[in-house]
Amino acid sequence: MEKMRILFLCTGNSCRSQIAEAFVNHQHAHRAQAFSAGTDPRPINPLAIRVMEEIGIDISRLQSKPVETFRGETFDLFITLCDRARENCPLSFEGKRRLHAGFSDPAEKSGSEEEVLAEFRIVRDAIQMWLSDYFDAFRPN
Repeated sequence: MEKMRILFLCTGNSCRSQIAEAFVNHQHAHRAQAFSAGTDPRPINPLAIRVMEEIGIDISRLQSKPVETFRGETFDLFITLCDRARENCPLSFEGKRRLHAGFSDPAEKSGSEEEVLAEFRIVRDAIQMWLSDYFDAFRPN
């Protein structure tokens, strides 16, 4: 079976889309290959690196990329992870499927470092659960 190609899109490509890319490539690599990009890329958030490291997934070498990097490529699935990316994507991807799974931006959480870190963990775990549910339900044609 050929691997499904997935592109995750967020505004900054600094947290949610990086986490989703890493989960797919780590936990579902036998079925899919994931990539991520941003409509307005920013450096990867150190707290995203930290919360993924806590569960044994190293994303410290990943790089934020502009969505234009993937112009002309074909994906089986295109997933936006925030409303801004869904509304502002400058490219039209001719994928077989488009999904939106909105997750809050943990970097927008205010409070102590521990409170913000807790929000990063909540979003990480929510993304992991959503992806697990998706792959559990997915049946190739």
